[in-house]
Amino acid sequence: MIYRIFPLILFCVFSFKPLNTIDDKNNEVKITDPKLIAANKKATVEAKSKSFYTLIDANGFSLPSFESFVAAFEGYEQLKQQGKIENEILTIVDFSLSSIQERMWVVDMKTQKIILKSLVAHGRNSGLEYATDFSNANESFKSSLGFYITGEVYNGKHGLSLRLDGMEYGINDNARNRAVVVHGADYVSKSFIKNTGRLGRSQGCPAVPYEIHEELIQTIKGKSCIFIYHPSRTYVVKSKLVS
Repeated sequence: MIYRIFPLILFCVFSFKPLNTIDDKNNEVKITDPKLIAANKKATVEAKSKSFYTLIDANGFSLPSFESFVAAFEGYEQLKQQGKIENEILTIVDFSLSSIQERMWVVDMKTQKIILKSLVAHGRNSGLEYATDFSNANESFKSSLGFYITGEVYNGKHGLSLRLDGMEYGINDNARNRAVVVHGADYVSKSFIKNTGRLGRSQGCPAVPYEIHEELIQTIKGKSCIFIYHPSRTYVVKSKLVS
């Protein structure tokens, strides 16, 4: 009877797959569980972004929230590794904030310094004072979340403007077809807020005040990164650039 049971015991022992394996050559534990790998990756990104965040020169401005910066930093690093970023500027737009607040930050990633902060509009169908609804669809007149790379500068109906290419499939990759661009607008101003209690809204573009739009465009043109943030679970589930 024991001869029948013994092979079964051996089978069970050698069929067991541990979460971690040990490399005998260097005595290192290698993590093989996908969930643990993802957790370690996230912890590494958070530690790196926290270190960067604490060293940012605010330059007289307030800092973006740590939550928005961590997400922006993670995607920026991936896009940089993919060779898609040539101008090392990271622009963070935080659509969790009220439109009456300056919710756009422009960060020079080389010098770790904030070089500009501004009001910025969201799409007219994304919400009134707050942006709460987002879309990648044509004629939606809604903002799209996620990561963009800046394209060509041109002169359009709003004057100097900057084309954007969405980097996230199904989230914002239709930006160029939708003519979602950076441009100046007279409805993005403190006087408009004073008269209406909120900022004006665009057709989906991250529109900015006319008084800073040329400086902004000249600073971020040439394949820099823009990240439009909102703590939307729907976005996080779809995105391959944030975890």
